[in-house]
Amino acid sequence: MAKIHVTTSINGEPMEYLCEPDDTMLDALRGPLGLTGSKEGCSSGDCGACSITVDGRLVCSCLMLAAEAEGAEIGTIEGLADGDKLHPLQQKFLEHAALQCGICTSGMLVASDALLRKNPNPSEEEVRFWLAGNLCRCTGYDKIVRAVLETAAEMRDGIREAAQ
Repeated sequence: MAKIHVTTSINGEPMEYLCEPDDTMLDALRGPLGLTGSKEGCSSGDCGACSITVDGRLVCSCLMLAAEAEGAEIGTIEGLADGDKLHPLQQKFLEHAALQCGICTSGMLVASDALLRKNPNPSEEEVRFWLAGNLCRCTGYDKIVRAVLETAAEMRDGIREAAQ
């Protein structure tokens, strides 16, 4: 079987890779691209551990073929921080102890970031609904939800302060 050449952008950087026709995007990320932040939890799209964004849309990378990334803008957990400076969501997850084993953490962060980009002022109910596709077996969801809501408030306050 001939490999497929894919040209895409990942976390704002142009990327190229070769993949088999049946490789998932998760296979490509964790394999030839060396981006191991997205985790394999279920391989059926049920847990959200492998969440990425594709052209701004939240996707389980275990359900996407790697070849489908052609020409797309992919966002992964590796693109959330700015060098050594944590994204505000990452900082709040640490402050609220909203992580333990780490399997769900990257997916929760990517999904939370996608939510805040779409809706910078979500209600608690909206956060819980948005994160319903991401399973956590350790921390429970209250700490995660509080971290997302506090991040949203601080990011909104920062935007207001910058505008003044």
